[in-house]
Amino acid sequence: MKTVTLIKGDGIGPEISDAVMRIIEASGLEINWDIQTAGSEVIAEEGTPLPARVLESIKVNQVALKAPISTPIGTGFRSVNVQMRQALDLYANVRPCKNLPNVKTRYENVDLVVIRENTEDLYAGIEHKIDENTAESIKIISRKASERICRYAFEYAVEHKRKEVCCATKANICKLSDGLFLDCFRTVAAEYPKIKAREILVDNLCLQLVQDPSEFDVLVMPNLYGDIVSDLTAGLIGGLGVAQGSNIGKYGAVFEPVHGSAPDLKGKNKANPTAMLLSAIAMLRYIEEYEHADKIEKALFKVFEDGCFTEDLGGKMKTTEFRDAVIMNLG
Repeated sequence: MKTVTLIKGDGIGPEISDAVMRIIEASGLEINWDIQTAGSEVIAEEGTPLPARVLESIKVNQVALKAPISTPIGTGFRSVNVQMRQALDLYANVRPCKNLPNVKTRYENVDLVVIRENTEDLYAGIEHKIDENTAESIKIISRKASERICRYAFEYAVEHKRKEVCCATKANICKLSDGLFLDCFRTVAAEYPKIKAREILVDNLCLQLVQDPSEFDVLVMPNLYGDIVSDLTAGLIGGLGVAQGSNIGKYGAVFEPVHGSAPDLKGKNKANPTAMLLSAIAMLRYIEEYEHADKIEKALFKVFEDGCFTEDLGGKMKTTEFRDAVIMNLG
């Protein structure tokens, strides 16, 4: 039996975590859940939102499923997500963006993947006050991290039979930092002559994504742009409630929904568990439980095809009702 670290998060995290656990159990797959707590609720007792025990659990199990954890804006503790990614060297953030059955959006034929460098850029957290009225943040771009994420993107394209990898930067303005990232992309691209390599400025990318997202395949970019663009692409397919995410490293992986903890929905049984479930399906494929992953995905898609949606997608189903609908379709 596989042991998986489960971080239930806060806000709606525990509700969608419980829904996903029930669905996986109903599929017939037994998982030993190593449940860990993190975030603001553990600070009082342990003095940190990310205790060492959480990182140790992931290191031992090498795979984790994580619900959203709130990050204070402007003040308070540093993002648990960022700390975790850096501490575990989860260098590749992978966010597929594909139309779901019967989920009506402005776009059809969307099937792209955002691959985001996950450990440096402005997320290195190096900032300070120059004086009372001026603050400075340092943008870190290294050759090692840039080549590594670009190579991951091309390998992903090969493995998933994709035809193109497009690199998004702002190298016309950030000539040294983004210029280095772009140079690394060109170096790695030369190793994959069968995959088309394309370059684009990130602002132009955003423009073209909202005009015709079907023009894009695999996108690779530095951390900050990847964070912004992946939320944009989530909007192309129905919103953050259906957007999955994976954080992949050499020695393990953490799977999580893209959306936040939505504290205003906590305890109301209104949260959409789809993004958490899609992330769990990706996790199951990562641990080579392909049969159960396919079974759960098929059941989820059948629920969508039947027009069963939570409120964020225009429906009336509660979290638990949606969970039960998926379970009923597991066969």
